[in-house]
Amino acid sequence: FRDFAVVLAGCSRLTVRQRALSSALSTQHSPSPRVDTPRVSVLLCTDEHAGSAWRAMKILVADDDPVSLRVLQDSLLDRGHEVIAVSDGDAAWRILQKKDGPQLACLNWILPGLEGVDICRNVRKQGREPYVYLILLTGRDGKSDIVSGFQAGADDHLSKPFDASELEARVRAGARIVGLQTKLAEAREALRTQATRDPLTELLNRGAVIDVLEKELARSRRNGNCVAVALIDMDQFKSINDTHGHAAGDAVLRESAARMRTSLRTYDTVGRYGDEEFLVVLPGCDSLAGVEGAERLRMRLSARPIDAGGGVKLTVTASMGVAAMVVTDAEDGDRVLRAADSALNRAKGGGHNRVEVATEADFADAVPSAE
Repeated sequence: FRDFAVVLAGCSRLTVRQRALSSALSTQHSPSPRVDTPRVSVLLCTDEHAGSAWRAMKILVADDDPVSLRVLQDSLLDRGHEVIAVSDGDAAWRILQKKDGPQLACLNWILPGLEGVDICRNVRKQGREPYVYLILLTGRDGKSDIVSGFQAGADDHLSKPFDASELEARVRAGARIVGLQTKLAEAREALRTQATRDPLTELLNRGAVIDVLEKELARSRRNGNCVAVALIDMDQFKSINDTHGHAAGDAVLRESAARMRTSLRTYDTVGRYGDEEFLVVLPGCDSLAGVEGAERLRMRLSARPIDAGGGVKLTVTASMGVAAMVVTDAEDGDRVLRAADSALNRAKGGGHNRVEVATEADFADAVPSAE
């Protein structure tokens, strides 16, 4: 088969069907040799679809009655929706579990395999996002049946035989709910990003990267693996702001953050720890591996000048302190950061642009004093 997609605007449904049929028949009777019969998919764009309230949906329809399934499918196709049609509940459930599955489903109550109400229960139990709007189709119109359907997780109920205009009205209502749910999810994600990301560098902020460190320390306590941290301070950063302005300083921080992010392993984490300070969490690394990772970052930062805007190109360097340990108690999180800070101070005092590793004395000094 060869497939054609035809968009006809300003035509009635009858005119569309006539043109589609005419196209298929004229191709079928073409004198050219071996002409396959085409499938013609028609997307009808009528005035009723022109309003902003209309939204084409990918819709799953499930009905074991072939006639009812075809009527349901055609009714939705006529209104421009993309339709996935199945005749049993197991197939419907498999489709709804897909990552890109439909966000609206019309399910017959009685189906081979999983019934429509069972699918509703499964979807709600799964708590899937984005939200899936579920319409139950049934010949049962008793109040107790309708209540049972809603209790199973259905959003709406449509009695059979259904009216095409009522079906479309309920689908539109479902599309509005799905749209609102999508906007809510996007707003929630935006708030989460604002709460955990540094707006300038787009790295994790101080609180979020400390959370990552605490999780890695807890994992180290469970499995006995080493975890390393690197505290990074951009050298002479104040002079960049004083000489070239804060816009240039911001450009340096943004590009430095991007270089560090692309130089780490996929399971390493970097976050902005202070004004020009960064914290890197290196799971599974001892002191030697931690120093190697920090050296890689140091060389990457100074590999080429950074465009600071206004034609200014700046070569930047950083000082780094590395500490690594196998965690044995809850206070070790503070100790590893204090030890890394001591190593960082040595790197800065030793001429900058270098990596220092925490010593046993650094860890001993990092033990909180007993009061």
